[in-house]
Amino acid sequence: MPRAPLMSIEPATIETATGQTKDLLQSARTRLGFVPNMYGYMGKLPGVLAGYMSTYDAFRSTAGFTPAEQETVFLTISRLNGCTYCMAAHSMLADKMSGVAPDALAALRNGDPQPDPKLNALVTFVTEMVEHRGNPGKEAIDAFLAAGYGEEHVMGVILAIACKTFSNYVNHIAGTPVDEAFAAYKVD
Repeated sequence: MPRAPLMSIEPATIETATGQTKDLLQSARTRLGFVPNMYGYMGKLPGVLAGYMSTYDAFRSTAGFTPAEQETVFLTISRLNGCTYCMAAHSMLADKMSGVAPDALAALRNGDPQPDPKLNALVTFVTEMVEHRGNPGKEAIDAFLAAGYGEEHVMGVILAIACKTFSNYVNHIAGTPVDEAFAAYKVD
């Protein structure tokens, strides 16, 4: 279900922002064609928006996951954290851009096992990392590595958790409304 704002925050906009926030919002509009609502709230403190954008880009470009695996990681974290905004956004990306199969996407959204064993191992490891606050235990790491992932993937999951901590937490505080671009993927 959508979250009610926990405090009243007036989001930054390209028109109202200055300095680094304005630059980051303009960069987002250039790259994405619009400024996602979440970015306006993050822009209240430029370091939050810059940190999010940096970790997001680094995860996408350096963690070694396929696009479908990337969305699997982001959706798993966002579901576990209860972030309805990120669930909608990453569901759209999974469906339209990252090649996540419809049955796999439905399983991710519902918290059900993945039909693909390797993706299921990924979900299991990400879940262990989030639920145990980065201390999943040796058995969880060994199982993840045995499923065909490497050390860089372990670090990539940590990077994704850092990224989603920025976005999930800001969305909880702000009660960020889902953008029209993601509206068809809203979760209840």
